[in-house]
Amino acid sequence: MIGRITSSTMTQQSLRTLQTNLAERERLQNQAASQRAFRSPSEDPAAAATTLGVHGEQSRVAQYARNLSDGMAWVTTVDTALGASTDLLNRARDLTAQGANSGALSQTARESIAQELETISAELLAQANTTVLGRSVFAGTSDSGAAFEPGTFTFNGSAGDGVRRRISDNETVRVDFDGSQAFGVGANSAFALLTDIAAELRGGANVGSRLDDIDARLKDVVAARGTTGARQVQIERAASQNLSASTDLEARRAEVENVDSLEVLVRLQSAELVFQSALQVTAKSLQTNLLEFLR
Repeated sequence: MIGRITSSTMTQQSLRTLQTNLAERERLQNQAASQRAFRSPSEDPAAAATTLGVHGEQSRVAQYARNLSDGMAWVTTVDTALGASTDLLNRARDLTAQGANSGALSQTARESIAQELETISAELLAQANTTVLGRSVFAGTSDSGAAFEPGTFTFNGSAGDGVRRRISDNETVRVDFDGSQAFGVGANSAFALLTDIAAELRGGANVGSRLDDIDARLKDVVAARGTTGARQVQIERAASQNLSASTDLEARRAEVENVDSLEVLVRLQSAELVFQSALQVTAKSLQTNLLEFLR
């Protein structure tokens, strides 16, 4: 049995068609304006689930990038301080070698060398107390403002695994260095050694035997710098891998979330044409009224 088609039925169907066309045009306009394939998960649940996963991965990679940046700041600061310390100890060694030539030096010359050695000791202590954002890079996890106390050269650092940064899912790296290993502690420290040599020079002693002591301290500082350099390379390698992961994730996100601007524009123009055509057809098909039937 064929149902009766009334003017009301035609009107309702025409309005539904117009509403559908209008909704499609609005959806495409939103895509063109936002460059996003969907505004809410309900529009495309599968794509939304994929997007959530990608955004989670991006957040994780971004956190690793921050860790890497912070870690690089630490190891670079440590490396710079150890490099300066190496130069200072080399200068101290040269001065000690000059002071060992006791027969050719006047008391004034010995005093001059002693004063410079004390200055170098103070500069070396300043390098050992280098900080990053208020944290000592040679005191481990200790919150002490200085790794070594002036005068006594007491070490304020904490024993343990030191300051570490997570740079990947399965990898962490230590970004500080144990100052007691690099510079020694108290009377056995490099700072005390230089002040002792200065005192011996003023007292007229032969400081030639102290060259071996300086070499031993110099060896520790150079070894510490080598270890720090290896950590720096590790961080640089991880940063490169993290950047590649970030680039890949952004490509995946864009593939799911973003739209092809040209394709959306073509579809929007097509939807506009369909809507305008539907308006014209509806206007013509629904213009007949009861008065026209009665004529």
